[in-house]
Amino acid sequence: MGEMILVLGGSRSGKSRLAERLAGEAGPVTYVATAGRDDSDLEMVARIERHRANRPRDWTTMEVPRGLEGVLPGLVAREGAVVIDCLTLWLSNLILGLGGAALEDEAVLEAVDRAAAAARGRARVVWVSNEVGSGIVPADPLARRFSDVQGWANQRLAAASDAVHLCVAGLSIRLK
Repeated sequence: MGEMILVLGGSRSGKSRLAERLAGEAGPVTYVATAGRDDSDLEMVARIERHRANRPRDWTTMEVPRGLEGVLPGLVAREGAVVIDCLTLWLSNLILGLGGAALEDEAVLEAVDRAAAAARGRARVVWVSNEVGSGIVPADPLARRFSDVQGWANQRLAAASDAVHLCVAGLSIRLK
């Protein structure tokens, strides 16, 4: 049976780089991008292209902004690795209703639980997620809600994972 790994960190912490290295050690890699591509957001397009340029050409890339729990069983049924980058953008899509109806907090967390269960199979699955709880409590109600849901989702995924790493300034430490 494969293993599930969670890689946490802030923006530009090195979490994607670590996740890609961990996945590359396990064989053929499928990279699941959760950001819905919006060509009018030039900064995000540039960010996506930077990530894509850094990945090996033989990796398969899929864009899955919603419905991870439906896609994962087929991906994890075979040997190799799956990188899910990232939980944070996927949660944003669910909370804000991008690509479907907006979900309430408990429904979002239930979707996280279903996706974590669906990620169990033969492949190594490496989740990437932002650690957003290290800063101040946001002043905006939606930002506070998101920070709370992100923290709860990270806790649930960490509990379900075989290993958890935290990245800061390009360095990582294994927490679990």
